[in-house]
Amino acid sequence: MANENMRIGFKRNVSTVALLAVCAALGIVGSFAARSHGEEFPRVADAKGPRPEDRAIARAVKNMVESEHISKRVLDDELSARTFDRFLNDLDALKLYFLQSDIDGFSAYRAKLDDMAKNGDISFAYVVYQRQLERIRELMPMVHEMIESVQDFTVDESIVTDKKSLTYAKTKEELKDRWRKQIKYSILVLKSEKIPVDPVASKSDPAIVNPSDAVPVIEGEKATQTKSIEDVRAQLHRRYKTLERSREQMDVYELLELYLSALTESLDPHTNYMAPRSQANFGIALGLKLDGIGAQLKFEDGTTVISGVVPGGAAARDGRLVEGDSIIAVGQEGKPEMVDVVDMKLDDVVSLIRGPAGTKVRLSVKPKVGSELKIIEIVRAKIELADAAARGEVLERGLKADGTPIRVGYIDLPSFYLDMEQARRKSASYRSTTTDMAAILQRFNDAKVDVVVLDLSRNGGGSLPEAVSCTGLFIDKGPVVQVKDSNGQVTPLEDEDPGVAWSGPLVVMTSQLSASASEIFAGAIKDYNRGLVVGDPTTHGKGTVQTLLDVGQVYFQNAARPYGALKLTIQQFYLPDGQSTQRAGVTADVILPSITANMDIAESDLDYALPADRIPSQRYTNYRMIDNPIRAEVTSKSLTRISESKDFGKLLRGIENYKKQKAEKTRTLNESQYLAQEAEFDAEKVETEELTKDEKNKDKIFNSNFYSEEVVNIAMDYFSALRDRQLLALKLGN
Repeated sequence: MANENMRIGFKRNVSTVALLAVCAALGIVGSFAARSHGEEFPRVADAKGPRPEDRAIARAVKNMVESEHISKRVLDDELSARTFDRFLNDLDALKLYFLQSDIDGFSAYRAKLDDMAKNGDISFAYVVYQRQLERIRELMPMVHEMIESVQDFTVDESIVTDKKSLTYAKTKEELKDRWRKQIKYSILVLKSEKIPVDPVASKSDPAIVNPSDAVPVIEGEKATQTKSIEDVRAQLHRRYKTLERSREQMDVYELLELYLSALTESLDPHTNYMAPRSQANFGIALGLKLDGIGAQLKFEDGTTVISGVVPGGAAARDGRLVEGDSIIAVGQEGKPEMVDVVDMKLDDVVSLIRGPAGTKVRLSVKPKVGSELKIIEIVRAKIELADAAARGEVLERGLKADGTPIRVGYIDLPSFYLDMEQARRKSASYRSTTTDMAAILQRFNDAKVDVVVLDLSRNGGGSLPEAVSCTGLFIDKGPVVQVKDSNGQVTPLEDEDPGVAWSGPLVVMTSQLSASASEIFAGAIKDYNRGLVVGDPTTHGKGTVQTLLDVGQVYFQNAARPYGALKLTIQQFYLPDGQSTQRAGVTADVILPSITANMDIAESDLDYALPADRIPSQRYTNYRMIDNPIRAEVTSKSLTRISESKDFGKLLRGIENYKKQKAEKTRTLNESQYLAQEAEFDAEKVETEELTKDEKNKDKIFNSNFYSEEVVNIAMDYFSALRDRQLLALKLGN
C-alpha cells in the first residue's frame, strides 16, 4: 500500500503488493500464498502438549516480530505480563471459569513468557487451556441445572457488567453464585428483548422465538414480540452446549493462533498471528473468491461483533449494519429457524454468514446503541468497485448577494480505491479515486459550484497512493504524508503534479469512523490550511501500516507447509507538520454532536495502541483559507442553529442517555427495577433511533437530514466568510 516494491528481509526477501480494496480499510500491505487446508488438525483436548512444529512457528514469529516491528522492541518482562493478562482475558473475559487459585498457579509464568518465547515454548497456553476445559466440564452440568431452576426476580441484588471491575472468584461457592447471577441476568435480558416479527419465522423456530408462545407487543406500526420463559431456557441450553462443544473441539492451530496473537498484540493491537485456516480465509477475502455480506467480524466476550463494513459490499449498500453491532443469530434463505451464535467460534459464524451471491441471509442483530433486537435480511453479493466509488451532486441552498442560490458540490467518498488489476495491465481506462474525483470536480467547475463538501465520515481508509494523489487535486504541490519504517527512515510522499482541480472553498466531513488514508487526506488539508474539517472531535487515529507475511515463505523458505501468516506493523504515518495521526487522529475545526464520537471504537480505545509522536516537519505551503477568526465565526453560527434545533435536541438527549448506559458498571437483577431501567434507556433511544441510524440510501448521493443539512449550512457560512475576506480561491505559487 505504501510502497509496492518495499522489501522485508528475513532469510529471504519477499516482495509485497498493495491489497485489494476489500481489505484496504485495515491499513495492510503484503503478499502471501493463500492456501486452503482441508486437513483436520488434532484437538487440544486430546493433545499431551505442544507439537514440535508449534515450537518452530512460535520461535519464527518471535524473531520476525523483534526484527521487523516498527517499535524494534525485544520481548521483555513487561511484554510477558501483557501476554499473560491478554491470553487469560481472551479465554475468560467475564471471569466465569478460572478461580483465583488457578490464576495464582499460573502466575509463575507471568514474567517468563518472553524467555520461553526464545525457545518457542508455548506450554503455558496448554496448561491454561487444559485447566479451563476442566473447569468447563465441572461447571456445565450445574449451569444447565440453574437454567431450569426457578429464579426469584424480586430480590434486590445486582451483577457486575463492567469486565474491568471484575475479579476472580476465590472459592467454588463464590464462582457458583457468580454463575447463578449470570444465568439470572441472561434470562432477564432475553425475556425483555423486543424482537421484530420475522416474516420468515415459524413455529419451528424456538431458537429465537416461538410465535405461538410469544407475547406480542405493538409499537406504532412495528410489531415486536418477546420470548416465553421456555424459549429463553431452551436458548440458553443451546448456547452453553455450543460453548462447551466449541471449547472441546478447539484444534492445536486455533490455540496457537490465540496464544501467539496475545504475544504479538502485547506490542500493538494490529500485529497478530493467523493460523493456516485463518490465513486461507483472509486470502479468500483478498481475492474476492467468496461472496458474502462484506462485513469484518471479531469475537468479543462471547459475541460476534461488527468491526467494520467493507465499502461496496452488500452490508454497506444495505446501510443498516454498523460498527459495534452484535450478531446474535443467523438464518438462511428458505429456512425458518435461526441459529443462536452467541459463544460460537468466529470461524463457524463466518461459515453461516457466507454464501453465494444472490442468496439471502437473515441476521438477528443487537445494535451498539439501544437494546432492541432487529432482524436484517441481506442479499449476499460480490464487492463491486463501482459501489465504493466517489459520487457527486450539486445542491442549491440559500441566496448570495446577487440573489442567486449558493451552489454546494457534495461528494460521497466511502473509500480510497484503485482498480489494481487494470492498473497493472496498464489499461487506459482503469478506475481510481483520483480519476473519478477529478471528473466530479470538473463537473462542479462547469456548474459554477461555490463550495465543495467532501464526505469522509464513513471512509475507513484505502489506497495510500490514492490519498496522496487525491490531496493533489486540492493543493498545488508538496508533501502530503511522511512514512517512517522500522529502521527509523522517513520517506515523504508528495503531490508532484502542479495545479489543482478545485481551487475554491473545501469542507471535509469526518467522524471517528474516518481512518487511515482518510485521516491522511484530512490531516494534509488541515496542515495546509486549505479547508475546513467538520464532524466528530477527532478521526479514528489509526496511523500505522501492516504487512502480511507467510511464515513458511519468509522464515522457513517452504511455501508447501501450513505455517500460517503474521500481520505485522511496520510503518507509521505522519502529517506534513510532523505530527503522527496515531491515537490523536485529526481534530475537527467545527465539532458536531454525534453518537459515534462517544463510542469506544477509536484506536486509543484499543489495548497497547502505539503512542503518537512527532518527527521533523516538511516544508509546505500555508494557503490561509482557514484561520482562528473564521473557525470561531463558523462555529458560533453552527452552535446557535444546533441550540435551536429540535432534532439536535433529541440527538443530544440520546447521547446523554447512551453515556449514562456506558457508565453503568452493574445491573439490577430485580425484574421490575430492570424493566424500569430498560424503559428509561429505551425512551430516548426510540426518540433518536431515526436520527442516529445510517440514513444512507444506495440510490441517493446526498441524504438530507438534520445532520447533513447542518454540514451544508456550515459550508455556506464558510463560503460567506471567505467571500467577505476575498479569499474564495486558492492562490497558487504563494
